[in-house]
Amino acid sequence: MNFNYSEEQSLISDSLGKLLSDGCSQAARRALIAEEQYHDPAIWSALGELGMLGLPIAEAYAGVGGTAVDTMVAAVEFGRHLSLEPFTASVVLGGGALQLAGTEDQKKAFLPGIADGSKRAAVGFLEPESRFDLSSVTTRAEPDGDGYRLTGRKTAVIGAPSADILIVSAQTSGATAEPEGLSVFVVRPAASGVEIKPYRFADGRIGADIVLNSVQVAASDMLGPKDKAGDIIEHVADLGTAALCAEALGALEKIIAMTTEYLKVRTQFGRPIGEFQALQHQLAEMTIDFEHAKSLVFEAAMTADSPDAPLRKKAVSAAKVYLGERGRVICQNAIQMHGGIGMTDEYELGDYVKRAMFAEKAFGDTDHHLERYARQMT
Repeated sequence: MNFNYSEEQSLISDSLGKLLSDGCSQAARRALIAEEQYHDPAIWSALGELGMLGLPIAEAYAGVGGTAVDTMVAAVEFGRHLSLEPFTASVVLGGGALQLAGTEDQKKAFLPGIADGSKRAAVGFLEPESRFDLSSVTTRAEPDGDGYRLTGRKTAVIGAPSADILIVSAQTSGATAEPEGLSVFVVRPAASGVEIKPYRFADGRIGADIVLNSVQVAASDMLGPKDKAGDIIEHVADLGTAALCAEALGALEKIIAMTTEYLKVRTQFGRPIGEFQALQHQLAEMTIDFEHAKSLVFEAAMTADSPDAPLRKKAVSAAKVYLGERGRVICQNAIQMHGGIGMTDEYELGDYVKRAMFAEKAFGDTDHHLERYARQMT
């Protein structure tokens, strides 16, 4: 497989890397967290000006018209620099849902704003009791006049506290109160009955639980046909999962680079510990695992846009499983080779480990995706 970026992708990587290198230092990230800021407005604005927020959005809606591979290139940089910006939440998940299922009016209303950064979206498909099963939905959408009333709860919604629009799943009831199946709706955070309960994820990003207390939405707020809602939800989640895998790849690359440098400067018995054969072997295994992960993340990105659901699910789940298993080993070995300093909050290695571990759990852990991969094989 050819891992070389195209000229355009190299420009994306270089431009984004320079911007994030200047604005995403450990001190800057921790200052944002201490000040309870969701992200850096200056960086978000710059991302919009550079066109990064419109990468996967069609040109007809003020986007760049890129592919999921272009999104992967950007996501690797976000992971490499531990950015707190809600790129995956708003652009990949929110923009992806609108592009896959939005009407022409909905696309025109929301996508240009997402592309230039003036609007942010968040997607809530998971519920407290659902584990990682996106079809296990207890949130109800009951008919009310020309629209619906939504009642339920969503959990672990990435980027929700800073979002201008929320995209949620619900079980739709017909006129006889009998369930009709899954639907997807656009909800305004300021609407009566919407309660957002924010918190930080382990890697510093912002998320929230969303409580919907009889929230009124119009019929025009529904995304996509009802009979396709389940497929849409799965596809949106795969787009987000592929991007999170790319973020983890960027974080793991930095972890290996930090470990390599540490082995050169840390001395024991009068020489750098990187000269010890056992540690050389361990670092070589970490590098091999990273290269295997890289190939699977590239394959997931290349299939994330595909309407071929079995092909897409296998590729995304394969990347998720491998990163979950071997990515954790890379993190553990890196901490072990750093010794005591690798366990301290002050040292940045732990921040990268947290980013990789977040990606391991988001949208399904290793066991979940191993089972999903097996289902596609049968």
